[in-house]
Amino acid sequence: MSVTRTRCLDAAPPALQPAELRRVFGAFPTGVTAIAALADGAPVGLAASSFTSVSLDPPLVSVCVAHSSTTWPVLRDRDRLGVSVLGAHQEAAGRQLAARGADRFAGLGWRATPAGAVLIDGASAWFDCSVEQHIRAGDHDIVLLRVHALDADHSVVPLVFHASRFRRLEADL
Repeated sequence: MSVTRTRCLDAAPPALQPAELRRVFGAFPTGVTAIAALADGAPVGLAASSFTSVSLDPPLVSVCVAHSSTTWPVLRDRDRLGVSVLGAHQEAAGRQLAARGADRFAGLGWRATPAGAVLIDGASAWFDCSVEQHIRAGDHDIVLLRVHALDADHSVVPLVFHASRFRRLEADL
């Protein structure tokens, strides 16, 4: 005999805890990107793993940035932002770009576009973007970016973030 369990729809579900959300969200592997631009002639940037393609026409991508970021207020009003998809060989760069209070570009190779987007040398892909729209969403902003130029080097294996750790893809057997 089977027993069917039902939940009272009037009962409030238990509150989800941030640590548990982070643990379960971390089951989804993502790429690691650097979002960067020139500010007063110097590169400013941050690491983000919440990057995704959005639309082909118009060409749009998105990134999510925490309201607690002290770097995003410097970047959000720049004419152009560079998005670099980091390669597996750039794990140290990913850590450096995610660090607080450090010179995030110390020792990193980078180039700036004429419009001020900063791109990391050796990345597996890059996008030259402008901010299209901000959407407030909980403790983050979803930032839609319009793509103006892009390129990829598929021979560069991407850096992956999974279960709160940097990882690398295995080669086909």
